[in-house]
Amino acid sequence: MPETGEQIAALPIRWSKRDDLQILLITSRDTGRWVMPKGWTMDGYKPWAAAEIEALEEAGAKGYISNELLGTYRYPKIMDDGQIVPCRVRVYPMMVEKLLKTWKERGERRRKWFSAKAAAKQVDEPDLSELLKGLAKRPRKQPGIAKLLKAS
Repeated sequence: MPETGEQIAALPIRWSKRDDLQILLITSRDTGRWVMPKGWTMDGYKPWAAAEIEALEEAGAKGYISNELLGTYRYPKIMDDGQIVPCRVRVYPMMVEKLLKTWKERGERRRKWFSAKAAAKQVDEPDLSELLKGLAKRPRKQPGIAKLLKAS
């Protein structure tokens, strides 16, 4: 049984003109399913800083990221050689200020804003779906998001 991989993810968010929480999802490069910008931890970077880099490279999203964990989820990562590595992903909320027109992985992914409920239905990972459903209820009360709102 392979060891559990540790990944980090940014949860890019914004509030709509009607004051509803919106979540930016991107498509995965391999299957095209809806996911969050995520990747492996990076040497020399705090986990939230690495998640912020992933959001920029994978979604072209710039903004403020919280250093407070919003939650975690697990999923089976299929490696290039076909091996499956169980991964635990730490999720950091990120208030999006700007979406770039061109970014590193633009030609490989699509991005789209969803309500928290709709995002929960789009993702395949049950733990992530539950995390997103929780955001639909009281998003401003979530610890990492509350901190971001104070900072912005």
